[in-house]
Amino acid sequence: MFRRLPKLLGWILSIMLVFLLTMTFARFVFYWKFNPLDKPFSVAAFVMGLRFDLKFLCMFGAFLMLINALTFINPFKNNHAKNFWNFFIPIVYTLLVFIYVVDYYHYSFIQQRLNASILSYLGDAAISLNMAYQSYPLIKAILLLLLLAIFASIYFKNLLSVYQHKEKIRGRVWPLFVITFLLFGWGVFGKAGQFNLRWSDAFTLNDNFEANVALNPFQSFFSTLSFRDTKPDINKTRAAYAEMADYLGVQDKDSVKLNYERYYSFPVDSVNHPNVIVVICESFCMYRSSMGGNPYNTTPYFAELCKNGVFHDRCFTPSFPTARGVWATVTGIPDVLGDNNRTASRNPETVDQQTIINDLKGYDKFYFLGGDPTWANIKGLLLNNINGVHLYSQDDYKAKKADVWGIDDMNLFIESNGILAKEDKPFFAIIQTADNHGPYTIPDAAMSEFKKVEYPMDSLKKYGFDNNPQLNAFRYTDFCYQKFFEAARKEKYFDNTIFVFVGDHGIPGNADAMYPKSWSKLDMTREHVPLLFYSPKLLQPKLVHDVCSQIDIMPSVASLLKMSYSNNAMGRNLFDPTPENTENAFIIDHEAETIGTVTNKYSYQKNIKTGKVRFESVINNDSIPSNPQTDSAKNYLARFTDDYYETAKYLLFNNKKKQ
Repeated sequence: MFRRLPKLLGWILSIMLVFLLTMTFARFVFYWKFNPLDKPFSVAAFVMGLRFDLKFLCMFGAFLMLINALTFINPFKNNHAKNFWNFFIPIVYTLLVFIYVVDYYHYSFIQQRLNASILSYLGDAAISLNMAYQSYPLIKAILLLLLLAIFASIYFKNLLSVYQHKEKIRGRVWPLFVITFLLFGWGVFGKAGQFNLRWSDAFTLNDNFEANVALNPFQSFFSTLSFRDTKPDINKTRAAYAEMADYLGVQDKDSVKLNYERYYSFPVDSVNHPNVIVVICESFCMYRSSMGGNPYNTTPYFAELCKNGVFHDRCFTPSFPTARGVWATVTGIPDVLGDNNRTASRNPETVDQQTIINDLKGYDKFYFLGGDPTWANIKGLLLNNINGVHLYSQDDYKAKKADVWGIDDMNLFIESNGILAKEDKPFFAIIQTADNHGPYTIPDAAMSEFKKVEYPMDSLKKYGFDNNPQLNAFRYTDFCYQKFFEAARKEKYFDNTIFVFVGDHGIPGNADAMYPKSWSKLDMTREHVPLLFYSPKLLQPKLVHDVCSQIDIMPSVASLLKMSYSNNAMGRNLFDPTPENTENAFIIDHEAETIGTVTNKYSYQKNIKTGKVRFESVINNDSIPSNPQTDSAKNYLARFTDDYYETAKYLLFNNKKKQ
C-alpha cells in the first residue's frame, strides 16, 4: 500500500496500519459485547475512537522515525538491525493485544475501561493472580497470545523483508520525511485549538457508553496514572458513616451500602418556575471587596446588590483553584483529590457525577464560558453530566478573543444576556468569568467609562493587593457586574430570575487590616468568598453571618425553586431554618497539604502528612484558652474534619448519575 514511499516510511506506515486495524477491530468487539440493547450504533463514538487511536499511533510512528535516524539500528542501512526489529515489533504488537484483552475483562468486571487502579492489585499479586485464574480463561488467553506472538513474528518479519528488497527511490526524499513527521506531530496533538485531544473529549458525546467506546485502554490508563494513589479507604469511610449520615440528614441510613441519598419534595402547585443565573466569579475574594471592608471600596455596585439580597459574608470554597470551584458548584462535593495538577475534573474515573442541576425538570440549561472549555477538562464534566446543556465558549460569541482566557467579561455578560433574553422556557444558566486573573486584561472599549486608579505599593500591600493592575482588574469585575445588570433589567426575564454570585475561590494574601490575624495566618483568604442570592421580586434582603460553603449552592437553588430533588453529595440547603444547617465549612489546601473546618467561632486545621494541628479563633486575635468547652470543640472538629475528608473521597468515586 505504501510501496511508492521511501522504504523506511512505507515500513513504518504499514506497521501503524496493522496496529490501527487491530485497535479498530477491538473497538467493534467491545461495542458488540457491552452495548446496551437500547443503544444505537454511534458513528461519532467510533470517529472519536479513531482519533484517540491515531494519537497514540502517531506517537509510536514518531518514535520509530527518530530511532531509525540512528544508522546502526536502521534495518535499511544496517542489515543486522533487522534482528532487533523482528523481535521488537512483534513483542509490541502482542503487548498491544494483551492490553486490549485485559481492558476487555476489566470492563466486564467493573464497567470501567482499563485504568491505573489496576496497579493496586500488584500489592497482593498472588491473590490477584489466583482470582484471575479462577474467574477468567487465563490459560486459554495465554496460549492464544503465544500463538498470536508467533503469527506476528512471521508477519512482521515478512513485512520488513518486503520493504528491504524494495527498489530504492531515487531523488530527494527528505521533504517526505519532514512532512510525515509534522503530520505525526499534528496527530499527537489531535485537534485544532488551544488544547490537545484529551480523554475528556470522549465525554462530550453526552453518553457514558459512547464515551467508553471511544476511549482506548492506553488513553484511560495513562490519564488515570497520576490518580492511582487517590482512591478512598473504605474502612475509614465506614467508620465515618454514622456521624456524616447524621450531619448530612440521610433519611434511610445504611452503613453496609453506604447510602448518602436524601430526597426532598415540594407540592407541584407551589412551583413558580423562576429562572436561575449562577455567576462563578474568578478570584472574587472577600477581603479585597467592599463587602469585606476593604478601604479601597473596590466593589461598590456589588455591595449595593448585597444589601438588597440574601448575602452570606462567611462563605468558603472547599479548595483552590478554579477547576475545583467549578467542580464543587456543579457536583456539590469538595474536590479532595491529589494536588493542584490532579483535579477531579481531570480524572476519567470521577467524570461521571450526579448533579442536582438535572433535577430541574423543564428547564433549559446553559453554561457560558469566555474561553476554551477543554481547560482542566471542564468540558467533559459539563457535557457528560448536565443533560442537554448548551455550552457556549470563546468561538461561539461575536466578540473577539481578548487574551488567553477568551473574550472579556463585559462582552461575556452582554452576549449571555442576549441569548437568555430569547428564551421562552424557564432556564438555569451558569456564567463563568475570567478577567480578574492575570494578565488582567481590560479592553479598550471599556475605558471610556471605566477609570483606572493608582496607589503606592505600601498601601496596596497593606490592603491585600500585589500591584495596581491587580487592583484595577478587581474593580473592573464590579464594573462588569454593573453592565450585566443594566442589560438584564431591560429584559422580561429579570423579575422572575434568581441571581446567584459566588467566587470560584479566594486569593492568598494579607487581610489583617480587615479580619482577625487568623484569617491570613491560616490562609483562609484562599477560600473566603462572597455568596449572594439576589432577586428583588422573589427574595427578602438578609445578611447572614453563619458559615456556609460553595457546595451548598445547588441544594439551596432547588429549594428556592421548590423543585423536588435528590442529593447524594455533601451540600445542604441554606434556606433550611434548622440552625445547625449552616455551622461548618470544610476546607482542603492541596499545596499546604492541610484539611480543616471553619465554624462561626473557630478554625481547625491539620496537616495530612505531619499531623500538626492549628486551632484558632476566627472572631478575634485572642488565643483560645484550654477549658472543657474549647477542648470539646477542638476534639469535635478534629473528628469531623477527618470524617468529612474520608466521605468526600468516597463520594467522588460513588456519586454516579442515575441511569
